[in-house]
Amino acid sequence: MLTVETIDLYYGAAQALRRVSVAAEVGKITCVLGRNGVGKSSLLRAIVGHQPVSAGRVVLDGQDITRMKAYERARRGIAYVPQGREIFPLLTVRENLETGFARLPAGERKISDELFELFPVLKSMLARRGGDLSGGQQQQLAIARALVTRPQLLVLDEPTEGIQPSIIKDIGRAITYLRGQGRMAILLVEQYFDFARALADSYAVMERGEIVLAGTGSTMVESDVRRYLTV
Repeated sequence: MLTVETIDLYYGAAQALRRVSVAAEVGKITCVLGRNGVGKSSLLRAIVGHQPVSAGRVVLDGQDITRMKAYERARRGIAYVPQGREIFPLLTVRENLETGFARLPAGERKISDELFELFPVLKSMLARRGGDLSGGQQQQLAIARALVTRPQLLVLDEPTEGIQPSIIKDIGRAITYLRGQGRMAILLVEQYFDFARALADSYAVMERGEIVLAGTGSTMVESDVRRYLTV
């Protein structure tokens, strides 16, 4: 579904990514791990079109999307849950979810009951403003909003950051369920090792803008990965 091929990315004169390659397959979860500031979010921004790359390619379902705008990538089925959630605080939960209708044909613009099965708390809060929700509830809303678009590729940037353990478990169960449906590829950036290990079909570890470890989730060696996660 997604192939990132040896991309470089710069912010002015500073190089954030160096020949980074990663892939995500339908029905599987790819986890990207690393400390703060190593380029994980920059990789996601390159994939969703928020930051241009200077070299390499981004290919989605066989099509080169490297030069496409972010909204064009969204139309092709990329849904992004950014670090910090970025829900609309003055819109209600229902209105936040309905912003995901933009890429759907008029006849398909509805909120699936499946979302409320994944995140039951949202159903009881449809009339509440997004800014009134707790951090964990906002994270669930941000993921649900992305799912409204019926994506082919779901991109998640540290969904466990600042979230209480019970909601982390709920999010983990939801991601596992989505993988099991076999309808999308999932790319997950994470710092929380145990969460990533429990979910990853494949993984890549970043350090200073490069991939320094990669493999299948079943072969992930904790000691090898953790030395790139600890400060």
